Amino acid sequence: MYAAERQQEILRLAHEGGRVDVLSLAETFQVTAETVRRDLKVLDRAGLVRRVHGGAIPAGRLDFEPNVAEREGVSADEKNRIVRAALSELPADGSVIIDAGTTTARLAAALPADCALTVVTHALPVAARLVDHPGISLHLVGGRVRHRTSAAVDAWALRAYGEINADLLLLATNGFSLDDGLTTPDLAEAAVKRAMVAAARRTVLLADSTKLRQQYFARFGDFSDVDLFVTDTGLGDEDAAAIERRGTEVVRA
Repeated sequence: MYAAERQQEILRLAHEGGRVDVLSLAETFQVTAETVRRDLKVLDRAGLVRRVHGGAIPAGRLDFEPNVAEREGVSADEKNRIVRAALSELPADGSVIIDAGTTTARLAAALPADCALTVVTHALPVAARLVDHPGISLHLVGGRVRHRTSAAVDAWALRAYGEINADLLLLATNGFSLDDGLTTPDLAEAAVKRAMVAAARRTVLLADSTKLRQQYFARFGDFSDVDLFVTDTGLGDEDAAAIERRGTEVVRA
């Protein structure tokens, strides 16, 4: 099968299923994963699909959102490096808001046993990792729990974040770019993220470089809302410099 034929078939599968993933396509077409990634890159440049973690979705599907289990193993090494770098940003004591996300959940699990913090979160996976931590005073924000993210949203969550002033926010995002800002697929999640930013004196964004130029339906902020961006070395020098020109410090772990 020629590359053009394979790419046409990939596009058909993407429209039929709403998503295609690299490993399944490689098996289907009996080619390497790298070949599939090149095909997806061609389709993405043509505006026919949009790259997402581990695969692609048809162009226009800005509401697509993999669940926590699907995202957990994506860019695992990069996420671990981000976590190690972000741990040094935590205050010795004080209050920290931890957003819902697989990287932020890894950070929660990595908090040292001797740290003493007040932690506020609306994310069940984050809370589960901290509930038995001896030094953490844990506050769980309630609301309607979204199955995709296992995070509380809507009025209860917004009201709770409107009542606090935290020292630090560890923020997550599904996509980021200079032009489109910080985006996520769900409007309710976006509203909670805006409330968290307003509730914290300092915001640290944790996001791996694969999220660069990924655009989703709901915009909740831009880099002017972020004091520090912790990412991995996959973010190039030019992009890092452009973000820093917006006033956000960038750390590439």
